[in-house]
Amino acid sequence: MEFPGNLFVVAAPSGAGKSSLVKALMELDSQVQPSVSHTTRAARGQEKHGREYYFVSDAEFDTLIEKQAFFEWAHVHGKRYGTSRMAIESRLSRGEDVILEIDYQGAYQIKKLFPEAVLIFILPPSLEELRGRIERRGEDTTDSIELRMQNARNEIAQARNFDFVIINEIFERALFDLKAIVSAQRLKFAAQRRAKAATFLALNIH
Repeated sequence: MEFPGNLFVVAAPSGAGKSSLVKALMELDSQVQPSVSHTTRAARGQEKHGREYYFVSDAEFDTLIEKQAFFEWAHVHGKRYGTSRMAIESRLSRGEDVILEIDYQGAYQIKKLFPEAVLIFILPPSLEELRGRIERRGEDTTDSIELRMQNARNEIAQARNFDFVIINEIFERALFDLKAIVSAQRLKFAAQRRAKAATFLALNIH
């Protein structure tokens, strides 16, 4: 089923700056709306239930899986994350552009369900810089940092399967690149035809 809205999927290893870039993009472009995922991990810092994530128990997550409430779900760093089917479809059907922050496993699942989805991968400039960013957050134990770095090497290798790749070395440049991808996608023929169906019909364009 085709929807008038565009679906953007952003993935990155932990610490690459994915969340900061997506947040800044939404401040610049009110047409891009987030989709709040469910997770079994605990809230960090100033995170709030229903804003950054829906924080649920393992039992609640199992129930949602049984109800087929997720488009995709995956294990990431020992916790589970899932994307709500109803939330995505309702927004896209209204012509809204939706952006997802999920891991590469979820991105692949979304692409199978939504071939028109645009997959964007955020890379750090180096593994050393990535480690430094994770350490500077001050939210992870030494063991957790090592696990994230180990996972990062595998995650970075997945960038070859994405539509676009952004290297987040200078934040402002990376944000410009992300906004350029969003703008370009909206102007693609297929995206314009979905979003402006009445205009295309009036102009007899098929």
